[in-house]
Amino acid sequence: MRGFRLWLICVALAASTAPLRAQERVNVVASFSILGDFVRNVGGDRVNVITLVGPDGDVHVYTPAPADARKIADAKLLVINGLGLEGWLPRLLQSSGSKAPIITATKGIAPLKSGSDADPHAWQSVANAKIYVTNIRDALVAAAPADTEVFRENAKTYSTKLDGLDREVREAVARIPPSRRKVISTHASFGYFAAAYGIAFIAPRGVSTESEASARDIAGIITQIKTEKIPAVFLENISDDRLIRRISAETGARVGGTLYSDSLTGEKGYAPTYIELVRHNIKALTSALAD
Repeated sequence: MRGFRLWLICVALAASTAPLRAQERVNVVASFSILGDFVRNVGGDRVNVITLVGPDGDVHVYTPAPADARKIADAKLLVINGLGLEGWLPRLLQSSGSKAPIITATKGIAPLKSGSDADPHAWQSVANAKIYVTNIRDALVAAAPADTEVFRENAKTYSTKLDGLDREVREAVARIPPSRRKVISTHASFGYFAAAYGIAFIAPRGVSTESEASARDIAGIITQIKTEKIPAVFLENISDDRLIRRISAETGARVGGTLYSDSLTGEKGYAPTYIELVRHNIKALTSALAD
């Protein structure tokens, strides 16, 4: 009977402490999916991560929902990109009433300029991604000092993976003839990639990603490709296969498919993690730019 009572006490203690262990996880809100992936890799099972702008979402034009204010209100830490990316954030913070610390993951990165503004897409350089990871690690350590060693070890392991990824990209680009390291893309988010790895991203003249290309736009793109001898095109705004075939047939430029820039995909997509996003992009680029 005494043994049975002890067993009951142990069961009761286990039941009472299990919720406490769950509550010990750090509730982290990340502004968008790529940051969320960084936080998960550093925090591991010691964090609960919520992303405001989820997979396949556009952080630039995001409109927060009332539920987002509640998410931030419950957070112990808020991770943002900064550099002007989350223009909708100040109003959301005000409505949430949150007092959670805010970590700007780009702290320490020298920003490139996009016109007169800072280019916020610093994660497109893998070396910069390591700075994101360091900033997130330090923020998690401050939020949960008891898990310092876990966060440091996770960050070290992930940074080693990023070092390998950076080498992969550089080795892949090195196999592309220098004269062919240029593409046309309607993305405005590959400046850091271009600066780090030496592939030029040239914006097509007269085309906006917010509208379908007109016949005049297409003719202008064709002329631009021929004049500048651009070997590949990545044009998000051209959804009609007939137009894509026309560009390719008239210029000889390869259509390189989709480059992922500001968002991860869902788990079944081509880029469910940051590392897979970079690998997909470099594979698409090298395939399109190969001789």
